[in-house]
Amino acid sequence: MSFSCNEDEVSTNNGTSSISVRLMDDPADYDNVFIEVVDVEVKLNDYSNDENGWQSLNPINTGIYDLLELTGGVNVLLVDDFQIPSGTLNEIRLVLGDDNTVVIDGESFLLKTPSAQQSGLKIKVNETLEENISYTFLLDFVVDESIVVAGNSSNIILKPVIRGSIEAKTGTISGQVLPTGIQVEVATEIDGETISTYTNEDGNFMLVGLEEGAYSIIVTPEEASGFTPLVIEDIEVTIGNTTTIETVNFE
Repeated sequence: MSFSCNEDEVSTNNGTSSISVRLMDDPADYDNVFIEVVDVEVKLNDYSNDENGWQSLNPINTGIYDLLELTGGVNVLLVDDFQIPSGTLNEIRLVLGDDNTVVIDGESFLLKTPSAQQSGLKIKVNETLEENISYTFLLDFVVDESIVVAGNSSNIILKPVIRGSIEAKTGTISGQVLPTGIQVEVATEIDGETISTYTNEDGNFMLVGLEEGAYSIIVTPEEASGFTPLVIEDIEVTIGNTTTIETVNFE
């Protein structure tokens, strides 16, 4: 579920809604990708496209995070049940600090993020927040599409691609892949967009932020394992629930 913007209607009332924000990541072919999160902000009931009207959500967990550790269902809670006026949530943005780096083949390089430092990483939302309802927004940082090497390894730029979804309006696929100790990618596709994750050290995985419907997943062990990828079809996902598939065993 990708957020989009529609300016046809703005909704406001005198009540409040609760918002939480979690950050996670799709797999990427780097050693590490460190970003420094200094703030999370929202714009409410405002389509002005200027830099005014942003409100901080007072994140509880700012700091430096390795995005590549936020896979396999792991995520970091940036904002926890922050109360904001009910109405139309237009945008969310992450504001980054200066300490952002990418590690390639053991060597660390500065990750240039000029737009993120000046105006934040903006995610269009346009979601109506109902009074007395809690919402959890999942921000999925697609690292492979977000890092651009411009000419040489000394000029690496962050051009963020972030997939947004609402936990209350989506479902999850989880499971386990054996044997452990090998790298396994689990992926599915939504409207031509690949959603993927890696299994953790126990072989567990979670694909989150999936709209209701039937999915096929591709389970791909690392080539060195000698195992052949397999496809599991017709996995039903329902809103607000986790569908756990049978253990996938390559042994």
